[in-house]
Amino acid sequence: MLSIGTLGKRTGTKVQTIRYYEQIGLMPEPGRTEGGQRRYEDAELDRLAFIRHSRELGFSLEAIRELLDLSDNPERSCAQIDAVAQKQLHKVEARIARLEALRIELRRMIGECHADRVADCRILEVLRDHEECLSEH
Repeated sequence: MLSIGTLGKRTGTKVQTIRYYEQIGLMPEPGRTEGGQRRYEDAELDRLAFIRHSRELGFSLEAIRELLDLSDNPERSCAQIDAVAQKQLHKVEARIARLEALRIELRRMIGECHADRVADCRILEVLRDHEECLSEH
């Protein structure tokens, strides 16, 4: 049996986050000692590690809830799990595309700035003109 502090340390999760996951139903209500302290077993440790890893991969809490619900039914097809993972992959790819566009724009702004004075700074000029931001140049 693990205390909430030990569970947190073993999974790299803050105690407040564990309590939050319990409140929203991602983690089951733990057993308690006679003194009212939470006690967790290996199953809760595994579940929290799953949640933590899923969060690190960028899955939303709702997607994690869906994955956990599906994992509770091991006889079902994993097609739904694949769909959840595929949706997350699309989100990551879209985020990467946005970041790549940002990198290109920042490089362009920096490359076009040859001023010696703040008053003539191309970077500040571009930042003031929101219509120019992320344009094709």
